[in-house]
Amino acid sequence: MATEKKTAAKTTAKAETKTAAKTETKTTKTAAPKAETKTAAKKPAAKRTCAKKAETKTEMFIEFGGVQVSVDEIIANTKKANGAEPKTLKIYVKPEESKAYYVADGVEKEMDVYFV
Repeated sequence: MATEKKTAAKTTAKAETKTAAKTETKTTKTAAPKAETKTAAKKPAAKRTCAKKAETKTEMFIEFGGVQVSVDEIIANTKKANGAEPKTLKIYVKPEESKAYYVADGVEKEMDVYFV
């Protein structure tokens, strides 16, 4: 009778060990895919936030005698006065003379800028 108890105890211990090992294996297998899924979902979100950058809109004005003239307007008018779209354009504004002196593709010219 004592031998039967020992054999039964050993059989029960082995069965419990096998059951515990199977449970741990199942837990490990199911836990790993969840972690990978969460990591994969986070990576694209980070790329979207880095891709967008805010641009600064800048406007510049020259003021003389209480009158403002936009720099963009002066550039557009010098291009019109030149006739053709220049490859290089340098503009020098002298508000006290109401003139813009410019060099378009190496040719010096002047244009009136109205600060009246």
